[in-house]
Amino acid sequence: MNIIDELKARGLIKDFSNEEEVRKLLSTKQTIYCGFDPSAASMHVGNFVMISMLMRLQRAGHKIVAVVGGATGMIGDPSGKSKERNLQGKETLQENTLKIKKQLERFLDLSNPEKGIIVNNYDWISKLNVLDYLRDYGKYFPVNYMLNKDIVSSRLQSGVSYTEFSYMILQSIDFLTLYKNEGVRIQIGGGDQWGNLTSGLELIRKVEGIETEVGCFTVPLLLDQNGKKFGKSEGGALYLDANLVSPYKIYQYFINVSDDDAARYMKVFSFKSLAEIEQITKDHYANLGMRIAQKALAYEIVSLIHGEEKAKECKVMSEVLFSNDIKSLSKEAIVELFGDLKVVQPKDLLLEDLLIGIKAAFSKREAREFINGNSISINGEKCNDLKKVVGASDALFNEYVVIKRGKKNYYLVQFEK
Repeated sequence: MNIIDELKARGLIKDFSNEEEVRKLLSTKQTIYCGFDPSAASMHVGNFVMISMLMRLQRAGHKIVAVVGGATGMIGDPSGKSKERNLQGKETLQENTLKIKKQLERFLDLSNPEKGIIVNNYDWISKLNVLDYLRDYGKYFPVNYMLNKDIVSSRLQSGVSYTEFSYMILQSIDFLTLYKNEGVRIQIGGGDQWGNLTSGLELIRKVEGIETEVGCFTVPLLLDQNGKKFGKSEGGALYLDANLVSPYKIYQYFINVSDDDAARYMKVFSFKSLAEIEQITKDHYANLGMRIAQKALAYEIVSLIHGEEKAKECKVMSEVLFSNDIKSLSKEAIVELFGDLKVVQPKDLLLEDLLIGIKAAFSKREAREFINGNSISINGEKCNDLKKVVGASDALFNEYVVIKRGKKNYYLVQFEK
């Protein structure tokens, strides 16, 4: 299957500059680029859609160029925002740029420069002075042309500064520079980047000639079944940095998506063939209670981002929670699963008082109802003893007690040593 046909079948293409031209270009080896914003110290699962696109194109035999926006990150892209971004300091952006570069290195094959490279647009944009910028590039961008771009027009009512207004010119300079220096002929980006991508095409054709063979295409922004931007949990973005978001939290996010979203996300994220995905989806809908698609999706995404060993750990942890076999968990797994819920407890307490202390109950009467109703578990074992005292002697690894109320409410008590 042609790479374009496969990407379309997976729902990974929104717009083409010219589909016929892009297909013609991709019939031979091309150099393709995508930009990544270093406004944060880590990318998130939503960004991984674009990373995986580069991976797919690279595996199809094309050279890829990942551009970390050390320069454009200092300006801020106006698209998708209702107000100006708070500009970050140079040192912070430099640190973020290095961290984003290291994350990209985990996923892209950079073993040979002919397969892929990572560059920083600060290396060329920082060398421009204001007169060269205006004379060599600004003259090619009519103001009315820029005002008609959605990335700018959507901000006119709330206001957009000249700083963010000029963002599309800087990104266009990237495309032209990479065309000249690396032979890049195709740029890809998210659906909200259409105006920036097409501006880059315009600049290249004005500078290099109208017949210059270049193209671009965008990937649709993923939305969940509620129409919300994909990749967000109640606790915020699902970052790729395990120090910010645990692999298990990512695993649980995908285990809990809807059936329709699971089938859709399989096509977007999975590197399984379309035939394999179709079979998984078929089996899933034939056995809805087993959550076949969610389990396959969660396992593969964690494998891609954090490695298969972590995916295996997450699977075991998920199964342990389902079976309530808390005592089989390692100390590290307990902290990863329940660390965000931790309450430090200095002394032994009657169970009903402990439930109030950790906010599992709000009164002694309610606490006793939970205990008498067999709703309370201690380290995976039911407890309906009103006289039970919970203390360090109950602690796993001499430190932690996991309290469960009902089916899904967990609390981690850490007893001081």
